[in-house]
Amino acid sequence: MYLVIGLGNPGDEYKNTKHNIGREIVEKWAKKNDLGDFAFDKKHNALVAQGKIDKEKTVAALPETFMNKSGLAVFALASYYKVKPVQIFVVHDDIDLPVGRIKLSFAKNSAGHKGVEHVTKYLKTTAYWRVRIGIGSAAKKKTKQAMDVVLKKFSAKEELDIKKAVKKALEALTSAVAESPEKAMSIYNQS
Repeated sequence: MYLVIGLGNPGDEYKNTKHNIGREIVEKWAKKNDLGDFAFDKKHNALVAQGKIDKEKTVAALPETFMNKSGLAVFALASYYKVKPVQIFVVHDDIDLPVGRIKLSFAKNSAGHKGVEHVTKYLKTTAYWRVRIGIGSAAKKKTKQAMDVVLKKFSAKEELDIKKAVKKALEALTSAVAESPEKAMSIYNQS
């Protein structure tokens, strides 16, 4: 069983912002893989869709908490579905990767991503999978500037790269669940 989490902020005002790319990818991925409609799970404060991918039970979730409180929903869902951290994929934006690049990683630090920090705090480990989506910028470490960058929408030029990244992320997630995360990493981290 796998738990696939799309990090982002709830609410229409955050739709299509760089910070919500993880949430949007998981939403598209669940639809593409016929996991059913997302339904609000009040107990875990998340939108949840579930089904099977290549005989593997899979739960896709979109926390209804703000990004910096994502760990609450991830921990609640992991406990409820009895999944180990190694069975969790967290999909999120990454300001340190160039726009449109994707990278799968395992047991890495947060690199300052507050949503990932909160997930790590609640899981009490970094030993979970991450699918990082590049939203790159020169404003890497200055908090105020970084916040300005992540809450913006993609430019027309960036949109072209992001469309390719979304397609690649959808393929990588499916490969990771249906085959193995390591195989997906060896294929999708190369490009």
